[in-house]
Amino acid sequence: MPANNLQIGDAPMLTNNEQPTFAPEPVRRPREQVEKQLRDAIVSSTFKRGERLPSEAELSREFHVSRSTVREALRVLVAEGLITKVPGAGGGSFVQNVDHDSLKELLSGSLETILKFGSLTTAEVNEVRRLLEVPAVRLAAENRTDEQAAELGALLQRQAEMTSRLAPEDRDPELFDVGQSIFNLVAEASGNRLLASFVSAMSGVTLPVYLRDLSAEEGTAARDLTAVTVEAIIHRDGDKAAAAISSQLDLTRNQQP
Repeated sequence: MPANNLQIGDAPMLTNNEQPTFAPEPVRRPREQVEKQLRDAIVSSTFKRGERLPSEAELSREFHVSRSTVREALRVLVAEGLITKVPGAGGGSFVQNVDHDSLKELLSGSLETILKFGSLTTAEVNEVRRLLEVPAVRLAAENRTDEQAAELGALLQRQAEMTSRLAPEDRDPELFDVGQSIFNLVAEASGNRLLASFVSAMSGVTLPVYLRDLSAEEGTAARDLTAVTVEAIIHRDGDKAAAAISSQLDLTRNQQP
């Protein structure tokens, strides 16, 4: 790797023909400096999608740290979805695709872990969901395409058909999957991919818990409000969609995590 005396994170982006030179940063713990500089190199596209990172031995020499320290840093980047580890002679650490879809997966995994440990209350989660989902449905009503409207209508019809065959107290996983597809499509219809990533991640992690804890009557009410939200989006009525999603969030206000 050629020397260029540039440190990732503190210097401008390198040209396509240059490779980063990693250097120790005394103000950070060894593992943190490895994580930060590699993360910055990936996010800035110094390392491109699918490109293999330097070996653990090379990184160890450049950072002046042990291979075990490098290995720990790489594990963090794997957990963040930035790289993937491929075993074998031709393997190594390879850069993953970094976009709004990978952000959704990363957010989902992190949020699910936090919720499992009980570090957040239902009230806190609901407050953030309200901040995200109310604007999202307004944007969806404004920006949805005809194709998205047709798909939302089809999903709504499928949900209604499935519900008609089930008892109110039934917890059918397929019915949940349809509901999640509706939420994901509404988020996508907002036209803002970053907002959609957050909304999909939040709903994907929290909806199974909320639907499990809702009474049969509340579950029916939640599905009815979903239908109102979707119909309002189809008819480009942002105010009605926002009111319906707010009422749906109110159903979980008193639940405990």
